[in-house]
Amino acid sequence: MERDRLVAACDRLLDATSFQDYTLNGLQVAGRSKVRKVMSGVTACQALLDEAVAWKADLVLVHHGYFWKNEPVAISGMKRRRLHTLLVNDLNLLAYHLPLDAHVELGNNAELARLLDFEVTGCADGELGKGLVWLGNPPKGLDAETLAGLLEQRLARRPLVIEAPGKGEIRRVAWCTGGAQDMITTAFEAGADAFISGEISERTTHLARELGIYYLAAGHHATERYGVQALGQWLGKKFDIEHRFVDIDNPA
Repeated sequence: MERDRLVAACDRLLDATSFQDYTLNGLQVAGRSKVRKVMSGVTACQALLDEAVAWKADLVLVHHGYFWKNEPVAISGMKRRRLHTLLVNDLNLLAYHLPLDAHVELGNNAELARLLDFEVTGCADGELGKGLVWLGNPPKGLDAETLAGLLEQRLARRPLVIEAPGKGEIRRVAWCTGGAQDMITTAFEAGADAFISGEISERTTHLARELGIYYLAAGHHATERYGVQALGQWLGKKFDIEHRFVDIDNPA
């Protein structure tokens, strides 16, 4: 498969150019022009690159790539080692950040809803496929403890739960995978009883308590394992190429 054809298909599918992001979406490092084997992972860390080299992959597909806004521009230390691994092995690096969070079928939010059996009803900050805070109905009879148990069961990680005084059954839930804790106000204004994301800040606790909304920090990595897998599987079927997902464990 021609690399440029594969990249163009991903760009179109995810509407990558329509997002104002903190990084470059699409092909970040060009390697060999033919692609037969794609390795996917959440983050383009050294451990994932080493796995890709050992497996003789042609392309590494990730959610968290390189070239973030305001990062140091010097190519030294860790950045040099990572880029050297890609370049000396003629490996392509393909990365999608916000476009992969938002995609209505293959995105992180869509995959998390599928995993938790949420009925998707809309999006609080835009249309589905563009916005990042998704809204839906959880299975009936859920309270915060039961929802936390569901997250632990499905994500293999116990979430940190901030209780909302006086709250009982969760009838409407909002979620945004990764580091979206500051979107809790958007979730509250949309009428959610609980908001799920990956990370938590000191201020998040006070916001949840004072707004009166449950907050569940389920892990940045844990909530974002699934979109890149779905995209890799889509590529494998569409182009009849080999795909393998490698989960480099990260407790954050």
